[in-house]
Amino acid sequence: PDGTSDIVKREQKLYKNVFLLQREGKEGLGRAYIAAFQWAFHHDYDAVVTMDCDFSHDPKELPFMVEKLSQTNCVIGSRYTGGIRIINWPIYRLILSYSASIYIRWVLGLPILDPTGGFNCYRVSTLKKIPMDKIFSNGYCFQAEIKYRIWLAEKSFLEHPIIFSERCHGQSKMAVNIISEGVINILKLRLLSLFKLLV
Repeated sequence: PDGTSDIVKREQKLYKNVFLLQREGKEGLGRAYIAAFQWAFHHDYDAVVTMDCDFSHDPKELPFMVEKLSQTNCVIGSRYTGGIRIINWPIYRLILSYSASIYIRWVLGLPILDPTGGFNCYRVSTLKKIPMDKIFSNGYCFQAEIKYRIWLAEKSFLEHPIIFSERCHGQSKMAVNIISEGVINILKLRLLSLFKLLV
């Protein structure tokens, strides 16, 4: 609804390697990622990089992350490797994000400093091992769930230090329901894993 698709269509006339996946309606962050992953599966890509399109994630980091993928199955652009590397976030948002990362690491035993970050590079062969139809998180918790499922399947990660800069325009969305989904779904993931029910 913000006109992004119109800009992409204009760019497609100039660049033949730009593609647009346009869905009928807004279905949430998780469903958008899954649709993109499945598109990559069907078009025989070797790797997928996910990132924010508002330049909070610096595209200059892409070559380094893709290069590191030769050593692992998932490279995480980490905001917390080598200290807190976030610019222009209000203190409450920083506390919320950092507390969430501690909570996720504690509950899931996930050895990642930034489990909720969105700047990630995945091997497609690894993503194909994850049953996408079984993923139940749809907000920011999706980032943690996909990483946890990869950890259980592969146990192979690298964290690449990045600097995250808050967007200059627009507004980040962090509603109460997104936070509650994160708290509940992380516990759900752990319980399903303990009882060998996570498929």
